[in-house]
Amino acid sequence: MLSKRQQETLSFIRGHFARKSEAPSLAEIAEGMGIHSRAAAHRHVQALAAAGYIEQVQGRKRGIRLMGEAAEGLLELPLVGRIAAGLPIEAIPGQDTLNLADFLGSDQFALQVQGDSMIGAGILNGDMVIVQRTSTARDGSIVVALIDGAEATLKRIKHNNDTVSLIPENPALEPTSYRAGRVVIQGVVVGQLRSYR
Repeated sequence: MLSKRQQETLSFIRGHFARKSEAPSLAEIAEGMGIHSRAAAHRHVQALAAAGYIEQVQGRKRGIRLMGEAAEGLLELPLVGRIAAGLPIEAIPGQDTLNLADFLGSDQFALQVQGDSMIGAGILNGDMVIVQRTSTARDGSIVVALIDGAEATLKRIKHNNDTVSLIPENPALEPTSYRAGRVVIQGVVVGQLRSYR
């Protein structure tokens, strides 16, 4: 159980994340909570970490990461409408929010793409792909495939009788086929992230 002051500290940290999309510093926590000592603020932060509400990232001024239920509801962006990627459409402002947690389930993981074998599918070098853990996939799915228990690759999959073809989305590269027992599917790509910064 958190003390009243620890609950107030957690509430302050969550509010700071919601307003500024970043963790508060110890100085900001102390000031925002009306605490005259950073050491006292640090004790509250340590108590929250011990209780599993936050994680402290060492060596960073804003080294607080919200965990579990403390992070719920904070992965939201304003959904302000739709934008045409073809013919222009009328700009109609929206009032909703987009909850990013809906795209990031507990049985998913992210991988950073290296290479250009999937550029035809719009997956570029440096992109992040969101992968749903599964050991099976339909033909045509983009999968994370482990070959011979040693090498992992991102390709489209096609099952043939006793073989599996891993197909790149780059005309400069050829598909490769393996005996089915040599390929283990680790997941199917369900989303993609790209930063323009």
